[in-house]
Amino acid sequence: MLPYLVGAPDWDDISDWLAGDGARILAIIAVALVVDFALHRIIPHALRVAVERQMKGVEEEEIEQRVDTLSSVFTGTGRVIVVLAALLTLLPLAGISIGPLLAGVGILGLAVGFGAQSLVKDVISGLFILLDNQYSKGDVVTLAGISGLVEEVGIRRTVLRDLDGIVHYIPNGEIGVASNFTQEYSRVNLNVGVSYSEDLDHVMQVIDRVGEEMAADPEWAPSIITPPKALRVDAFGDSGIDIKILGDTKPIKQWDVMGELRRRLKKAFDEEGIEIPYPHRVMVTRGAKATDIPEAGGEE
Repeated sequence: MLPYLVGAPDWDDISDWLAGDGARILAIIAVALVVDFALHRIIPHALRVAVERQMKGVEEEEIEQRVDTLSSVFTGTGRVIVVLAALLTLLPLAGISIGPLLAGVGILGLAVGFGAQSLVKDVISGLFILLDNQYSKGDVVTLAGISGLVEEVGIRRTVLRDLDGIVHYIPNGEIGVASNFTQEYSRVNLNVGVSYSEDLDHVMQVIDRVGEEMAADPEWAPSIITPPKALRVDAFGDSGIDIKILGDTKPIKQWDVMGELRRRLKKAFDEEGIEIPYPHRVMVTRGAKATDIPEAGGEE
């Protein structure tokens, strides 16, 4: 029992307490702090060694994401365990019996267990997400119909931030399908439309040339794995012909590369005189004769 909690303070009792239970309490707190500090130093290092061995040949950025994700989960769990162990050890030294407390916690846990199936489902799903490496912090994913950047992966939930800056907290048990846009590599996948009057072989040559020039540019070369190039004629549209362009990029770089590629293609098409199609409309005034109606493509 703490001597200053009952009656007037007696300095002899206080000194005896500091030499006995007080010293034990300080020692327990010190050990807890040291263990917590050690966990935050040892776990990331041990995980890095294990992840590098498992993901040999993978980009350093992806390894770093995986290590950060697992470290946050394990260090957070370890801290909770250390705090609980320290509290259960400190309470008897403060004169508080933990027997009734543990009994109450057991009964409460039993009651909560009957109504916490969703929580158990979330935790189990979270474990499989981490073990399968479905996604990590820094990945762009679609989960439960929501797309965004992964800011946190926990045992119970995943936190996403979408393009509008909105943060979404998604229970892991609600995730049926996880779509990862940035694992290992990403891909440029876009269609470019040209007029029906254009020479498609010439258009594809221009597209391939622009992709090669971009991949050779020192500013963009680090982001590109394979240069974007024309794959095929993808569709006959209402106003023009769509050409499919594909290329591989470093993770999460595909949107930057596609934006720059569109800019360069527009400039190259203008220089080569290649027409990018746009909708044409024919205006007919009421009461006009058939001979007064212009032919398609004549008047907009």
